[in-house]
Parts: sequence; C-alpha cells; structure tokens
Amino acid sequence: MFERDEYKWRETYFVLFDSSRRPSLKRIEKMLNGLSERFQLSNATADQDDRFESITVLSPDDYAALDISYVAGEEVAESIESLEAEFADAQLDPEERKKLARLKTFDARIDLLHFEQVSDDVPEDDADEMLDPSALLIVLDAMVELTGGVGIDPQSGTLM
Repeated sequence: MFERDEYKWRETYFVLFDSSRRPSLKRIEKMLNGLSERFQLSNATADQDDRFESITVLSPDDYAALDISYVAGEEVAESIESLEAEFADAQLDPEERKKLARLKTFDARIDLLHFEQVSDDVPEDDADEMLDPSALLIVLDAMVELTGGVGIDPQSGTLM
C-alpha cells in the first residue's frame, strides 16, 4: 500500500465486477501507460497466475496518486449488501437502476484510493485548488471498461 508522508488520503472509489474478468497485471500496466504519459507506475504486484493484485500510480502534475488493489471474497459480498441498502431508497434513473441490479452478480472489486500531494509551503485552503481529480476519473473509467463492471463513488452515492 501507498505510504508517503507528502501525500494524504482523500477518497476511495470502487469498481465492482465478475472475478472471471480479472485482468492480468500486464494488461493493467499497458492500460495505465496508455492513459497518460504523466503516470508513473510502481509497486506492481500479481498473483502466481499474473493476475492483477495491486499497483501505485503517481501523477505529479495533478498533485495526485492512486493506490489500486484487487479485493475478493466475503469483504466484497458485505460491501455489495451495504451498497444495495444505501441505494434502496435513492432516486435513481433507469440506467442507474440497471447498474444497481448488476451488483448482485459481482464477486470482485478494485479499490482506487486517491491521495493528494501536500506541501508545507502551500496553505491547506489552497491545496484543494491544486489537486486535479482527472487522474482518478480517467483510471476509474478505464477500469470500468476493462472489467465490464460498475464504478461507485461511495461518498456521493454515485454509480458510474
């Protein structure tokens, strides 16, 4: 996991999907390298079959970093139950309702932990203006497409 003092955690997004669509580490690296020349990849790990486990993406121009990891098992089932309960009374459009219904079929998740680069030289009020969320959103969209899954911003209750 990503641990650098000059970065602080901001938010976590999820991509829920069917584990049969779990990509290889090589495919993840190729996808990330193709998204932006600004991305710097490190700490890449895979299981014994070269299936993606985790990777760190630095985007210094955006004052951001992402720690991306694969999760499966009981933790995923519990998070899906929790999300279904949260969205049960939400005002969702028909497309969002379809995405919500698909969650029951998923058994895997990719977590995207978004970090902001902070500096002692920049007042905290100005730091928010420096953070560019585009790295997170670009990677989230690509992960949804790659896995055929559903992206979730749990803080805002948005299905993507």
